[in-house]
Amino acid sequence: MRTFRDIPDLRAARASGGGPLALVPTMGALHAGHLALVAQAREIVGPSGQVWVSIFVNPIQFDRAADLQAYPRPLENDLAACEAAGVDVVFTPEAASLYAPDRSVEVVENSLSRNLCGASRPGHFTGVCTVVLKLFNLVQPNTAVFGKKDFQQLAIIRRMVRDLDIPVSIHAAETLREPDGLAMSSRNVRLSPAARAAAPLVYQALLAARDTPGPPAARLRAARALLAQASPPAQIDYLEIVDCESLQPLEKLDRPALVVAAVFFADVRLIDNVQIDALS
Repeated sequence: MRTFRDIPDLRAARASGGGPLALVPTMGALHAGHLALVAQAREIVGPSGQVWVSIFVNPIQFDRAADLQAYPRPLENDLAACEAAGVDVVFTPEAASLYAPDRSVEVVENSLSRNLCGASRPGHFTGVCTVVLKLFNLVQPNTAVFGKKDFQQLAIIRRMVRDLDIPVSIHAAETLREPDGLAMSSRNVRLSPAARAAAPLVYQALLAARDTPGPPAARLRAARALLAQASPPAQIDYLEIVDCESLQPLEKLDRPALVVAAVFFADVRLIDNVQIDALS
């Protein structure tokens, strides 16, 4: 496995490599969910292809300075996990190498990013789109793999690729969960023991919304009732049932839908979603 921090070295490595290449962009603090993305990337490119992982805590996608400062950065452990998973190249740039001090160009998505995380985290998806496009330009992958847990992010990146004619195929990986149902996330390690015990209620609430008969309003009431039982208290950032394509809230279930949530336990923000198959 090769590791690069500097852009010229990365470009030289890309120019010398052949065969299909799959990129897995991450912010590090890798867990089994990330490694499942790596495994899917390897399956896509095959043994003769290359799997590259980027590890970069992207400062311009954080809306809260405290969240950026607290984000875990266990780089040595991450590199060991990538080596064990058969990753070919890891890119670990410094922010100064990606962003000029007087940078003035950003990638802005104007539709899918208006609600949900986009509404509560101003500028977040502009930061995501900007860094992902930069990674695509630098690495020039054939394929990139993203997780479905960040469903809004996945939808926005797909829209960016479509609208800007970027020659990268986007693949989605299923959400991996802990045995108690909590979606795997790098932020889980920041939960207090009591909050970690309560956090699976997020997934249980989503399942309640999925399985409760009736229109979205009734399903969301059932979900909120479950979250109200959390101790320590769970602060709901958003809890919605949305159209799978437009991500707009639905008043009736007449098309494919997702129930999506963002919930705070103290200062730790968890997101999750499940698909609703039954229409009513």
